[in-house]
Amino acid sequence: MRRPAVFLDRDGTLIEHVHHLHRVEDVRLVAGAAEAVARLRSTGRLAVLATNQSVVGRGMLSAEGLEAIHEHLQALLEDAAGVEARLDAIYWNPHVPPTDGAPPHADRKPNPGMLHRAAEELDIDLGRSWMVGDALTDLEAGLRAGCRSSILVRTGEGAGVDENAIPVGAFVAADLSHAIGMLLAREESVGLRGVDSGR
Repeated sequence: MRRPAVFLDRDGTLIEHVHHLHRVEDVRLVAGAAEAVARLRSTGRLAVLATNQSVVGRGMLSAEGLEAIHEHLQALLEDAAGVEARLDAIYWNPHVPPTDGAPPHADRKPNPGMLHRAAEELDIDLGRSWMVGDALTDLEAGLRAGCRSSILVRTGEGAGVDENAIPVGAFVAADLSHAIGMLLAREESVGLRGVDSGR
């Protein structure tokens, strides 16, 4: 049976936002994030990171350097909340946003390519899954992928997102811990009968 997942953005959601982060020493967890990941994984859901990483496409960081950052991230999560806080999978894409009016690469959020690939490779039920991030592109990627819903966190760039710009069917939370608590409570109270109206 396919499992539900929670897709997580990285910068500003799971870790503190650093513009074009490219150094391991700049990785700092958002308060409560590790405990939130452990909580959602304890329910049988997968925790899958889906992150745009144009720093690689811009030549500011090698793929090996990015892998080192993600290994460090996994270690920080485990140190903070135990092995249950480790992410089940990490998906990233190196593509730089186009400046000539061309559409972004299929794997670059707001496109749902990374989520579709994860669903195929990890046998994920997208209709029972959620996307959590600090940008409208995260929300849109989740909704385009066919996720049950998306949640905007007010950490990182999410602090400046206009409430009126939030898509219908999406939700808003203070941070990742709040978002995980919200989605778990919502599923417990209404089951999996469909997408609820977020606004």
